[in-house]
Amino acid sequence: MRNGFTEIHGHLSALFAAGDLVAQRPDLAFIELEPTHLRPALLYLRDQEGFRHLVLLTAVDWLEAGQFQLTYLLCNRAARLDLGLRVRIPRDLATMESIHDLWPTAATYQRELREMFGIDFPGSPRLHEDFILEGWHEIPPYRRDFDTLEYARKAFAQRPGRETRDPATHMQQQLYPPAPPRAEPPATGGKG
Repeated sequence: MRNGFTEIHGHLSALFAAGDLVAQRPDLAFIELEPTHLRPALLYLRDQEGFRHLVLLTAVDWLEAGQFQLTYLLCNRAARLDLGLRVRIPRDLATMESIHDLWPTAATYQRELREMFGIDFPGSPRLHEDFILEGWHEIPPYRRDFDTLEYARKAFAQRPGRETRDPATHMQQQLYPPAPPRAEPPATGGKG
């Protein structure tokens, strides 16, 4: 792990009660924060530590814990470091402060997360306009309690002649087809 992450983690811990530093690679690490500390930590990293590029904003549905984990991945291009800040928010009526004013590109990520997970980012531009799923009226499809198979059975009629294959069996056959039968060697007629 680069010394830069240790130093940055020390600053974030002192200022924002940051969680543990988890290094994935020498140039990539993650730190967990409380949601109330996210915005000031993002501002600090952008303005004081050189993390000026928002690489992505994504979510994970921790259904059993009743939470969403949001990950804000930032890049310091000069230092060649990527740092992800992770926050957990309640899954029910999920809401997180918008950061579109810090990075305008965040508005696009926030629209996607609202549509695909149902997470609200109040004040984010065009948040409630259809984005990917035009006319969608089901629960958000990236939530783990969305039943893809049930939805497909309701929404798409079976067509005559359409084959349905078990993905695991199909891939096994594609990757490792059965070997052709081995030919038996010809019988030798022996004189004795």
